[in-house]
Amino acid sequence: MIAAPRVVVSAPSSGHGKTAIAVGLLAALAARGLDAAGFKVGPDHTDAAYLGLAAGRPGRNLDPRLVGSQRIAPLFAHGSGDAEIAVVEGTMGLFDSLAGRPEVDSTAAIATTLRAPVVLVVDVGSMGQSVAALAHGFRAYDEMLWLGGVILNRVASDRHEQLLRDALDDIGVPVFGALRRRDLPAALPSRQHGVVPVMQRGAEAYRGVRRLGEAIAGAVDLDRLMALARSAPRVPVTAWSAAEALAELGPVDETPAKSTVVALAGGPALSYSYAETAELLAAAGAEVVTFDPLRDETLPAEAGALVIGGALPETYAEELSANRRLCIAVAELARTGRPVIAEGAGLLWLAREFDGHPMCGVLDAAGTSLDRIVVGYREATAQADTPVARLGARLVGYKQHRGVLTPRAGQTPAWSWGGGPSEGFVWRRVHASQLTLHWASSPVIASRLVAAAAAASTPALATPTSGAPAGPTSGPPATPTSGPPATPTSGAPAVPTSGAPAGPASGPPGGSAAPVSGAPVAPVPPASVSPAGPASVPPAAPAVAAGPPAGHRPAVQAGAPSVPNGAAPPGAASRPPAGAPRPAAGMPGTGPASQPGPKPAGLPGTGPASQPGPRPAGTSGAGSAPRPRLVPADEQVAPGGAAERPVRAVDGPGGAGATSPAVRAETEPAAQVAAAAGPVGAAGSAAAAGPVGADRVARVERVADAAPTSPAGGPVE
Repeated sequence: MIAAPRVVVSAPSSGHGKTAIAVGLLAALAARGLDAAGFKVGPDHTDAAYLGLAAGRPGRNLDPRLVGSQRIAPLFAHGSGDAEIAVVEGTMGLFDSLAGRPEVDSTAAIATTLRAPVVLVVDVGSMGQSVAALAHGFRAYDEMLWLGGVILNRVASDRHEQLLRDALDDIGVPVFGALRRRDLPAALPSRQHGVVPVMQRGAEAYRGVRRLGEAIAGAVDLDRLMALARSAPRVPVTAWSAAEALAELGPVDETPAKSTVVALAGGPALSYSYAETAELLAAAGAEVVTFDPLRDETLPAEAGALVIGGALPETYAEELSANRRLCIAVAELARTGRPVIAEGAGLLWLAREFDGHPMCGVLDAAGTSLDRIVVGYREATAQADTPVARLGARLVGYKQHRGVLTPRAGQTPAWSWGGGPSEGFVWRRVHASQLTLHWASSPVIASRLVAAAAAASTPALATPTSGAPAGPTSGPPATPTSGPPATPTSGAPAVPTSGAPAGPASGPPGGSAAPVSGAPVAPVPPASVSPAGPASVPPAAPAVAAGPPAGHRPAVQAGAPSVPNGAAPPGAASRPPAGAPRPAAGMPGTGPASQPGPKPAGLPGTGPASQPGPRPAGTSGAGSAPRPRLVPADEQVAPGGAAERPVRAVDGPGGAGATSPAVRAETEPAAQVAAAAGPVGAAGSAAAAGPVGADRVARVERVADAAPTSPAGGPVE
């Protein structure tokens, strides 16, 4: 039920002073001790902020284009339920509509919906008796409109005022007040500051609102105006409720087990989002904690999600850039997979830089300011399934900005709409766009955000932060091998070699698996560390299935033929005793590991050591694959000066980019190829695999020359 006394303040067009008079009316009425509420027609955050400052409660927006005309009355009832007076400031002219639908979106349509009287503010600085014709035309244009009276602005003199009053009295239009040309100074801070002076409770903003209130109190008949507001009838309508709006949706995703902390960009007085955003987040089970991007150096403790509303002004780019600690915290939150929703200038803040100022660096894009303003509504279609919307969902948003990014959209854009290219960025759980949404039109955003934050905080569901994707791998099962498992190295998990297909991991999180039961695990010999230091092993990413992530290539010794992990020829567990005769030079893998000997350049075992890694998913010990190209000598330069030959990635069973073991199996099965069980020492020796015939040595050498490898096991482009 709408029962609050109310009045709509409008004008023939922009520039007549309706914002200053609306703010002054609220300040003057609040100074009388009345519980007031302020509303703004349209998407403008700044006017709503000053209306809220004057009223003593957050200002709210009534935008039929953003929320739908059916929600205007319920939202007004929600915001004015306990108010003694509500003042609604219109947008542009009384019958104007930015979306081109004045019968639905104009201030006159809002006043008719609320059944509220309209007070028309008219700049009469260059007008005489024509004011009567103007007022009569506005009153007669729409017979459903209730024109309650006018307030005259920029009156030149007492005689001018009397002339105007007489003309309006002839047509029966009341005059509630007249202000002289200097009665309404530019008391409010410049609009380029946006809502920041109000959000930070700046002295200039308070002083400007107080001065406007004093001017209105001395020039407007407030008692007569209150009588008009109280004459507005009751409107039977159910007030909007965040809890009921979410209840109508039903369960969206899993309910968080505990309260999720959502960091909402703003300040103690208001946020950079519409007022209903915080209410919906709280109703969805989140603990909403505001932070000031311009002052606070850290995000709220235990923040599981971040929301940056569209009211963040672009003019504060230098201040945002200077807050480096907060920029780092925001980038880390996004990197760890926590949901981040950025609108308006929030997109520019997440970019790499804007107008030469370094920003958070979450998005690989650079922004610059245009010499014009981009403004308007967009009916957008979601291009990805995100915390904001499902793929293909259609929402209406509003854009008002000067800054633009290059590129305009990421690999996965956020939105698309007719008449223009896609816009925005989607990366992990980050949704960033210059399109500003009113969450009351789509309350499911709050539920999806809280559910995404809860999922991200669960270790099993957290988005991996390494470059390797987590999850089950595809491909054929590994080829069974005989003999004991390969010797594990420090920092690298041992891989089972039972020959069974890869299944769910039974070991600890991170994808590591224990060695096969009953198989001895030989310690790593001291000679297995290269002069340049131990090879680095990337940290294991969370996984839900055994085996390495798809696309991973095992690191192997430079110059040695690639072999599957765990593969060893029969007799590999038996090593020749110390002092045994060493094989002839050029026979790789046949001598004891503890007795390295000189080897010709380019033969296996002459490059720096690297730690073996898991075999790529889907590869087997046998099969056919295209022969890689020979690498020119000028490409065979290794870090540290050791001569080595990078491996050529081939397309084998493991997919594009996998190092196929089939190169080694051209002449004999993979199980019969000699392989080092552990890393090769600095002197270039390998684990002994037993005596090998001369013909086999020739084949191994030929394969080694054809399939050179690098310490990292990476492809040669």
